[in-house]
Amino acid sequence: MSTTAAFDGQSQLPRHVAIIMDGNGRWAEQRGKLRVSGHKAGVKAVRDAVTFAYKLKLDALTLFAFSSENWRRPQDEVSALMGLFVAVLGSEVRKLHRNNIRLRIIGDRSAFSASLQGKIADAEQLTANNSGLTLNIAANYGGRWDITQACRQLAEQVAGGDLLPEQIDERLLGAHLTLAEQAPVDLLIRTGGEQRISNFLLWQLAYAELYFTPVLWPDFGEESFSEAIAAFVGRERRFGCTGAQIRALVTKQP
Repeated sequence: MSTTAAFDGQSQLPRHVAIIMDGNGRWAEQRGKLRVSGHKAGVKAVRDAVTFAYKLKLDALTLFAFSSENWRRPQDEVSALMGLFVAVLGSEVRKLHRNNIRLRIIGDRSAFSASLQGKIADAEQLTANNSGLTLNIAANYGGRWDITQACRQLAEQVAGGDLLPEQIDERLLGAHLTLAEQAPVDLLIRTGGEQRISNFLLWQLAYAELYFTPVLWPDFGEESFSEAIAAFVGRERRFGCTGAQIRALVTKQP
């Protein structure tokens, strides 16, 4: 059977893709610009990734925007990132809504300002009933935090007499994690050349395929994304397909 015949399109694609968007700062430094310029350039790459995932009819796309460790960065960079987050929420959420995309922000929101928490809540409420792609933005998120908060919820149930310790199993713990109601992560992509998962979705990545690329995030466009999907198809289904085939599949979507 030929590669083209074997690849029948949608059924071989991942349902849920997660991306560690790395390389904004280096992208800016290579061009003699401030690091915040790289973060701004990265916003376009986010739009492109969401558009491509939408065209491929993926169930979910999860983007690592701001980790719980990122607070250690210089204060001016953190402030710029928060400002950019607010601006993007304000400018993009209605576009997402018009395209039937559901937005979810995952992570510990308690460190955010009351104003930002309000904007997040409004954005999620506006798109809550959309049935297309689910876009998860991980902000002030850490995989260890995710598991810890799930354990805390279960501990509270035990303390309240609603749950016995011996009733706790993987299924129950998993049900209290963020993204519990979504398809498992099939593919993790990390841009920027580093080859680690950096405390991202530790539980949810247990059986995911990992794909690392040297491409810096602002340069990660449709071609780079399609090559990552093609690599997944080749690994997962035991036959090869090319990035060109993935892009051709997008053009066939109604």
